Order: sequence, then C-alpha cells, then structure tokens
Amino acid sequence: MGERDALAFSPEEMRRFGYEVIDQLIDFYTKRDQEPVARELDHAALEAILHEPLPRTGMPWPAALEQFERQVVAPTNHVDHTRFFAYIPLANNFVGVMADALASGYNIFNAVWMQGAGAAQVERLTVDWLRQLFGFPEGSGGTFVSGGSMANLTGLAVARQVRLHGDMRGAVAYCSDQGHFAISRGLRLLGFAPEQLRKVASDERFRLSAAKLQSAIAEDRAAGRNPFCVIATAGTTNTGAVDPLIDLANLCQREGLWLHVDGAYGAPAAFCDRGKRALAGLERADSLALDAHKWLFQPIECGVVIVRERRWLAQTFKEKGEYLKDIQQEDDEINFGFQGVQLTRQFRALKLWLSFKVFGLDAISQAIAAGFENAEIAEALLREAGCWQIVTPAQMAILTFRYLPKNGDDHKADRVTHDLVGALLKDGYAFASGTQLCGRPVMRMCCNNPRTTPEDLRGTVRLLGQLAAKLEELV
Repeated sequence: MGERDALAFSPEEMRRFGYEVIDQLIDFYTKRDQEPVARELDHAALEAILHEPLPRTGMPWPAALEQFERQVVAPTNHVDHTRFFAYIPLANNFVGVMADALASGYNIFNAVWMQGAGAAQVERLTVDWLRQLFGFPEGSGGTFVSGGSMANLTGLAVARQVRLHGDMRGAVAYCSDQGHFAISRGLRLLGFAPEQLRKVASDERFRLSAAKLQSAIAEDRAAGRNPFCVIATAGTTNTGAVDPLIDLANLCQREGLWLHVDGAYGAPAAFCDRGKRALAGLERADSLALDAHKWLFQPIECGVVIVRERRWLAQTFKEKGEYLKDIQQEDDEINFGFQGVQLTRQFRALKLWLSFKVFGLDAISQAIAAGFENAEIAEALLREAGCWQIVTPAQMAILTFRYLPKNGDDHKADRVTHDLVGALLKDGYAFASGTQLCGRPVMRMCCNNPRTTPEDLRGTVRLLGQLAAKLEELV
C-alpha cells in the first residue's frame, strides 16, 4: 500500500473485522444475563493499562480486539443486565446499536443542512414525534444532545436568554432538594452563583412543594431579587417522585416564571397510560430534558431537549462564522449546529427514529409499562419477606426500602442497609444501589429494564434477605 493508504483496509479485511465485531456483540447479547451483574474490580490490573507505551507501529486487529475484550469489556459492570437495579439501568436495544454503527460508518455530519439534509429531516421528524407524544404545541422544537446533563444545560441556557436576556443580576432559579446535581452544575456553568439556585424542601412524598415554592418566590421578590425559573423533576433519581406539574405550571403562569422540567429519567413514561397520568401537566413546560438512553432503551448517548417555541434555540445559540457564510438559516432548513452548544455533532436521532420504525410505539410503550409492573412485583416480594421496611412505594419503576431487624434496632438497620451494597457487589448475582432519605441510608431498586423477569426479582429479593441476615450477625 502507498503512504496515503496507511489507514485503509481492503474490502475483504473490512468484512472480516466487521463480522468479528458483530459476532462478539451477538455473543455478548446472548450470554449477558447469565453472567454476574457486577464484579469487584482488580485495580492493579486496570492500572497496568495506563502504563502501556504509545505504539509506533500497529498490531494485527485480532490481537487489538482480543485486548479490548480482555482489558476493557471483562472488568465492565453492565448496566443493561436484567438484574442490574442500581442508579438508572440503561437497557438498550440492538436496532439502536446498529443505528449507531450506521451513523458512525457513514460519518454523517448533522450540523448544517447542506451537508446532512436527510439526517436533519430525520431529526426534525423524531423531535416532532416526541413533541406530539408529550403534548407540546405546534411550533415547538428541539434537538438531540449527549444526555440529560446537556439537555438540562441547554434548556436552562434558553431560559436565561428568553427570560433574562443574559442579565443574571439578582436572578433566582428554584428546584426541590431532590433535584439532580446536573441542575446546580448546569446553572454554575451558565454563570450563576450558587446562591442563585434556591433548593426548596420537598414534601413528605419527596416532591417539590408548590406552597413552599410560592413562599420562597414571595420572599425573594420582597428582597429585591428576580425569580425567573422553576425546575421541576419528572421522576427523581432517588425515589421516582414526580413533582406536582399542574400546580407548578399554574404557579409559573401566575408569577411569569419559566418552567423547565428535568425528565431525564421519567419523561418517556408518558408514552404509556400509567405514566401519562403520573406526568399530567408535563405538556405545559417551557422546556423539557429527557434521556432516550434511559427509559426509551437507546444506546448511550441519546439526550433530547424540547422547547415550547423552536425559534428560542437559534435565538440562544446562533452565532456567525465567516467560513459558514454560505449556510442559509431558513424556516424549512434547520442547521442543528445553531440549535445548541455543539457545532460538530453526531446523528444521534437515527437510533431512536429507527427503533420507532422497527418496533413501533405500541411495543415501546409496553416495554415502558413493564418497568411499573416490575417495581410493584419487587415491592410485594419485599413486603412478603417480612424483614424490610418500604420507605417509598413503587412509583415510576423505582422503590426504596430499609432492612428491618427483629428487635427494631435503628443503628443495626442503618448499618446493615448501608453494607448491603458492598455485599451485593461481592456476590455478583444482582446489584442495587443505596442512597439517603431523611438522613437515613436506604436501598433502592430501579426496575425499568423490560427484560427483567419475575424470577430475576424473586432471586434478588431472596438474596437480599440472605445477605442482610449474615450482615446482621456481624453488627
């Protein structure tokens, strides 16, 4: 090969390489749920990876692929396993995986119309499908981003521009004490001081209290500050709580405030009947953030932000560049590079579009509904076991619980509950995470993986009881 072909494979070699990758993925998908959910990490072995010198000459791709399997895949704890209940499980689907391969393989530049008109149309269509499903009005728009953090950042940037016109002096935003840290981080990156985010105490159901929020707004106005934005959560990470969206929308309308909804986890629940009822009022948001790689079963990364008026995105993000002077921004030609932070951007919409095309909304809605049902099964099993206190019942596919010693010793309950996460990690059969509610440790299970079976749940609850009993003996 000549020097210009140094990075090229022959068609035959590309096929061999590609088929090997596909075979490995299919083997992984076939065997994934029979493998341990989590493994304790060998930090020394992982550290050794960092000491490999930069190669001056290449190696055969089979050897590099083998090293990837051994050093990267093997120590990875898979968040799409049927018995992974920690944090927010990310159960993807193979259609989305192949869509990512297509988007990368064709190297589609989905930022300016003239370079990716077809991709832009698919993104516009997919955003409009979501707009309709969430009940947003005609004229709304949106854009695909990396994930919930960037979607929230984008929505808050639009709120800053539209409500404050960039003047942040004395401005105050509000969320509950259960709001995700992506909100405080996003506001900090946008230039707000920490005291410009007021965290309002949540109610007994861990929701943002409209009454307490009203008092906080009145107090800030009296002090000469400028309330401008309320950030509600549609499915908190801790408990799955949904803030009272109708009450908050009414309050924001009365007070002239922007309503941003962090639906990174829970918003897609609106696509099934139970979720739609739980999320009533979502359609009144000014901006909405969601992660399609959570409860819409897409590969990472697949976030979306939707705003009530499409023009707000360009109003916030459009800048002029001399080398882009030939690009025309017209109503029917959306240059997504001017709709958000990124100029160079992937064709992320393809995987969700292709999933809707192949599976259809009914199948996706059914998969979402399975999360509600699985969490309720888990709650019933925990209650039946008799050694657990349900702290927050199943909602939005999440429940929280604590160990309940026979003597009712709170110290022992705290210790065992806290230590359960480590015990699960050592065992490897299933994994759930811990958090704190009202200052006490609790276990939580998020059951949104549609492949999770009742037997997976029975086995997990049985194991939790066995591990807790052993831990209690050690306290």
